[in-house]
Amino acid sequence: MNWVIATLLSALFLGLYDLCTKHAVRANAVTPVLFFSTLTGALVWTTLLLVQFFHPGFLPPSLVTDTLTVHQHLQLLLKSSIVAASWIGTYYALKHLPLSLGAPIRATSPLFTLVGAVLILGERPTFLEFVGILTTLASFFGLSVAGAREGIHFHRNKWIWSLIVGVLFGAISSLYDKYLFTTLNFSVPTVQCWFSIYLVALFAPFALGWKLRLWPRNEFSWRWSIPFIALALLVADYFYFSALKDPGGLVAIVMSLRRASTLVAFAGGLCFFHEVNGWQKFPAVLGILIGIVLTILGRPHG
Repeated sequence: MNWVIATLLSALFLGLYDLCTKHAVRANAVTPVLFFSTLTGALVWTTLLLVQFFHPGFLPPSLVTDTLTVHQHLQLLLKSSIVAASWIGTYYALKHLPLSLGAPIRATSPLFTLVGAVLILGERPTFLEFVGILTTLASFFGLSVAGAREGIHFHRNKWIWSLIVGVLFGAISSLYDKYLFTTLNFSVPTVQCWFSIYLVALFAPFALGWKLRLWPRNEFSWRWSIPFIALALLVADYFYFSALKDPGGLVAIVMSLRRASTLVAFAGGLCFFHEVNGWQKFPAVLGILIGIVLTILGRPHG
């Protein structure tokens, strides 16, 4: 499959992932949604592990996991912990915020990754990255003005800050992924498999506490969008990694095109959830996307 088509398919399913998440958590208890959606992904990878164990050589290399040491398992457990923190922040935020606001803010993850690379790795932003940062920040301000018309004031809305914290942990996860794949040489299926399984282990105690009513909580209603959260993310990641593995695939273009998922989620929020002020938000959303694309294109890719 052509790497551009694979990237656009990844963007489509990533947008569907946002739509499924919003549908699943809207007026619903978040903790069991997190547990059952991650359980779906873990069951897929557990099945593949069993197939690999009982029928060696049956699976393609892209689905085969490596044997790990205890130390390596702990490194992937850390990866799961970072992702869990990110998802807790974003899921609770998306429950209370319009998707037409939440999706563009989530798209700013590369900006946080860049800041982390500058502060932690000592990298210096290029001119194009600097322009991208300014464009994103200006558009973010424009989005906050549009949000204020709906009574959502960014500087004092706890769900906006919850989403920003979730995005921040997502950026930390991206930096840690780079360390896992390039420095420690983990394979993609190994990371995907075990981090999915460990996510279930991390969310299980919270799901049990919710079930036992150990704290005040909302009621839970089952929705078929819950397992599709995990399935949409698995498919999105499959196409994303396929595009990256293509010899002709350009990393900067792949990462930029993948941001089109924001437009899918934005349009879905307006069409399916009947969110308001769509046209007022659209220029700011487009500005955020342009800023992020500039930031990504400005990255040195050796």
